[in-house]
Amino acid sequence: MAKKKENPAEMPVEERLQNLYQLQTILSEIDRIRTLRGELPLEVEDLEDTIEGLKTRISKTETEISDLRSKIADYRGKIELAESQLATYKEQMDNVRNNREYDLLNKEIEFQTLDIELSNKRIREAQAQEKSREEYLAKNKEELEGRMQDLEVKKNELDEIIAETKADEEKLREKAKNLETQIEPRLLQSFKRIRKNCRNGLGIVYVQRDACGGCFAKIPPQRQLDVRMRKKVIVCEYCGRILIDPELAGVKQDTPAAEEKPKRRSRRKNAEE
Repeated sequence: MAKKKENPAEMPVEERLQNLYQLQTILSEIDRIRTLRGELPLEVEDLEDTIEGLKTRISKTETEISDLRSKIADYRGKIELAESQLATYKEQMDNVRNNREYDLLNKEIEFQTLDIELSNKRIREAQAQEKSREEYLAKNKEELEGRMQDLEVKKNELDEIIAETKADEEKLREKAKNLETQIEPRLLQSFKRIRKNCRNGLGIVYVQRDACGGCFAKIPPQRQLDVRMRKKVIVCEYCGRILIDPELAGVKQDTPAAEEKPKRRSRRKNAEE
């Protein structure tokens, strides 16, 4: 008959703390594997963001260049129309019948001439902007190409490291997942919250030389005794980490040799001297 699985909440405190410390050891090893990857994941992410920004910039610049070219085409169309009208007005000048018609045609010719000059000016300005945007576009495309090459190199490096450590990390994650089922949910949640708030990721530590192994704050003797008794979960009053004794963590601590007390000379001997 299969043995019924023990309820984590009914386990002795000592066993709960042992499971929790084992979980801490596994999670620390996973953290170590992640550290091997260094800043590569962040570098890859930054490069991807930069590339997306460059692509957006390039797309916007290409739209601006297209709009400028459309404007140039419109101005050229206006110039062609104005030149056609100008030619018509000049032909009509040969057939004017009075001064009034002559003045009106002169004004139209002047107006069309100014319109042609203004359109040419607008074309030159648009062409200058187009040239500037094309140079900017070429610069961004060159930068994009370089960033894409950098990203490929970084991704290859990251993929190699992940491939080397993936199997180990998956095994450790599976162990951690199985171990979590053997820990009381409320205690597990508290441990995860403490671990998240700690810079080194240690949510449970053992007492070292009468001090917390996390923040190194001094622990009162009575509290140390409570830790060694393993009857309840004790946390550090300063950093909030869960405390256990070194023996439970499998750590042997060297006890300093007792200092020899100096021999006291008897009063009688002192008197005799």
